[in-house]
Amino acid sequence: MNDIDQRQLGKTLWNIADQLRGAMNADDFRDYMLAFLFLRYLSDNYEVAARKELGPDYPDLPEEALQMTGTSTPLQVWYEENLEDV
Repeated sequence: MNDIDQRQLGKTLWNIADQLRGAMNADDFRDYMLAFLFLRYLSDNYEVAARKELGPDYPDLPEEALQMTGTSTPLQVWYEENLEDV
């Protein structure tokens, strides 16, 4: 990505942030968004660690199978099938 593309991307992201925060103070919005980004980071890393820890026991289901079971993640399927291990 060249400098012009990076500047354009930065400008676009700032415009989106301005629209999202509306009348909210920029510092308050930053704190709010950092909390969400941190939760996302924890969630992603938890899934990776669980996959590594469970190894072959980690359910590797396609999206259609998840929808049929009424779950949103493979880890949720594992929890429901292994209640005694939780």
